[in-house]
Amino acid sequence: MQTLESFDFENKRALIRVDFNVPLNEKLEVTDDTRIIAALPTINYILDNGGSVVLISHLGRPKNGPEHKFSLSHIGQTLSDAVGTDVEFVDDCIGKEAFAASSALSPGEVLLLENLRFYKEETEGDDGFARQLAQHGDVYINDAFGTAHRAHASTTIIAQFMADKMFGKLMMEEVKSGNKVLESAQHPYTAIIGGAKVSSKISVITNILDKIDNLIIGGGMAYTFIKATGGQIGSSLVEEDHLDTARNILSEAKSKGVRVVLPEDSVVASDFDNDAEKKIVSSDQIEDGWMGLDVGPLATTAYEDVIAKSKTILWNGPVGVFEMSSFAEGTKALGQMIASSPGYSLVGGGDSVAAVKKFGLEKSMSYVSTGGGALLELLEGKTLPGIAAIQE
Repeated sequence: MQTLESFDFENKRALIRVDFNVPLNEKLEVTDDTRIIAALPTINYILDNGGSVVLISHLGRPKNGPEHKFSLSHIGQTLSDAVGTDVEFVDDCIGKEAFAASSALSPGEVLLLENLRFYKEETEGDDGFARQLAQHGDVYINDAFGTAHRAHASTTIIAQFMADKMFGKLMMEEVKSGNKVLESAQHPYTAIIGGAKVSSKISVITNILDKIDNLIIGGGMAYTFIKATGGQIGSSLVEEDHLDTARNILSEAKSKGVRVVLPEDSVVASDFDNDAEKKIVSSDQIEDGWMGLDVGPLATTAYEDVIAKSKTILWNGPVGVFEMSSFAEGTKALGQMIASSPGYSLVGGGDSVAAVKKFGLEKSMSYVSTGGGALLELLEGKTLPGIAAIQE
């Protein structure tokens, strides 16, 4: 398989599929440039080696063609500042103007094309659209891990129309990090799976049970497990149709020698509100009218004991409603434990990444993934179309 280092970019146009699906405020200004910064190593490598760059991405979910609020023109200045050169923008991704601009690029220049999803053919994985996009470059680079699980025109189909294709530096790091926790993890290995629903994490849990030593289950999904084992959970979040699923997971974990850690105590509230009355109770003794919104001190101590001994840590999903300050302490404490651990830590999933950023811990983690759904599918053991298209 080709790599950036094995390819001669001198006088070549590199067409890079990036993930610039970044948040914008009401003034349509970029509020978090993490994904833009993450693409810089690949962009800079090509520019430093005599090539030019054409960037393609989506932004948001436009429904019926072009919408101003989803235009990639809004990220132009942030991108130019990050790259350190004026980035040219064209308000289309195919068509005469776009092709003229990409054809005229000189080494060292960068062009950003308009939102791919302004064309329905992008998400439909249309061959003709992919073939047109391929005309923008001499070499194709997929550096958009966040969309690697989608068989879209620009992430997968386009590869068949390009003789030279490879992963970007970000994609290589993402795949390497994912493989590290799936194939070559050091033990003891602890997976922390949180979030709201068991149903969204079943495949991940079942795929990693053979690989891990400890499974910490937190967040709203913990109460489905607690109820499944006979606990009283009051008005806490529960998936009634997945009680058997929870029991099966616990049984399978026991048979494989995996220690499952459920929160011994919880911070419960009288309402789903930051200012609601709250107290700390045993997680299996929650009264009616009360709901668990964070883990308590006993649970936090148990986490500390497990994480301190772990050499590999996978964190996917918060253990409380960290967006509310009254119920953020458990997730913050957990993040701090992982950040101070000498073991290898991979943090993935939108909410976990948001928590890490909120508490200023991202630089202390071994790797923070840029992909939510893509990482989940990788952890589920699925082959991601965007990865397979390059490897094939």
